[in-house]
Amino acid sequence: MSYYERHVFFCCNQRDDPNRACCNAHDASGVRDYAKAQVKALGLSGKGKVRINMAGCLDRCEEGPVIVVYPEDVWYTYVDRSDVDEIIEEHLKNGRVVDRLRL
Repeated sequence: MSYYERHVFFCCNQRDDPNRACCNAHDASGVRDYAKAQVKALGLSGKGKVRINMAGCLDRCEEGPVIVVYPEDVWYTYVDRSDVDEIIEEHLKNGRVVDRLRL
């Protein structure tokens, strides 16, 4: 059994070249902090539950911003915090993949 039920990685890559896509240009670090706080507030964080982490480049920045949820290996994109709220509620809390945000 895994230490966490689900492990969520937010790409927070920041490129030096302003002409190349990067997830942090979409406030990925801020959204990750928001998601971490929401998961904690909902009692979903901790051993045997959900872990929210920052990742470096996940090499899909052109489709970004991106999140990947393991162990299901589900990749998401999002526009704003309401999309992240939907991922938290549907996928992390209820185990249902949010198809409209899936990459």
